[in-house]
Amino acid sequence: MGKIISIANQKGGVGKTTTAINLAASLAAIEHPTLIVDIDPQNNSTSGLGIESKTVTNSVYEVMVGGVEIIDTVHQTELPFLDLVPSHINLVGAEIEMVDRSERERILSKAIEPLSDKYDFIIIDCPPSLGLLTINALTASDSVLIPVQCEYFALEGLGQLLNTIKIVRQHLNPELDIEGVLLTMYDTRTRLSNQVADEVKRYFDDRVFSSVISRNVRLAEAPSFGKPAILYDATSVGSKNYLSLAREIIQRNKKLFKNSPVLTK
Repeated sequence: MGKIISIANQKGGVGKTTTAINLAASLAAIEHPTLIVDIDPQNNSTSGLGIESKTVTNSVYEVMVGGVEIIDTVHQTELPFLDLVPSHINLVGAEIEMVDRSERERILSKAIEPLSDKYDFIIIDCPPSLGLLTINALTASDSVLIPVQCEYFALEGLGQLLNTIKIVRQHLNPELDIEGVLLTMYDTRTRLSNQVADEVKRYFDDRVFSSVISRNVRLAEAPSFGKPAILYDATSVGSKNYLSLAREIIQRNKKLFKNSPVLTK
């Protein structure tokens, strides 16, 4: 059974979708079968991997509200070992449609279960909110990765996210863990980035990843070409940062993959 990781932060603009796309692509590049589940109505992970949501017949929306089997929504991407369950703008109304469903917080968990043995990693790109879609993701996940941008007010709102994680643990998913906190948009030239990094490390201690994601033009350009950074420019700083993060996550979870021949790649 693989590892299910939600990428979550209700604060927008922190590099959440960038992390979902590029972490998943990097894990796939190291030959770990990986699936992205895009449950953000903005469907940026979907378009960022070159799939136009208008052309998609079945998406995660049909899984959440229509009872479609998730296996029937899986799309192959340009990158071997990387698949995608796409999102759709229709998902914006899904929380209202789900509100009267029994066990509405567990819909995604039950849907994903048949795929858990097919992939080493399932990465869930959450919407920038703490609504029912994000609750579904956290309930379905083994852990949550929290991206934090190196800007003013970096820790703003994180208390609310941590409280949500605590509530999910108490009532829905007692095994939910924090995979780690990822510093994004890091600029080594500014004192601010270093100050924010120090503040985040004081707050989260050893849960902060050693890998950091630097500000990088190529990383920002890649989604407009429908590619992860590793396909757009494998030599870019951003691509190397996410490969480093992928290796760090694999190392942290090495017990899951102790028989994998690609662990040390």
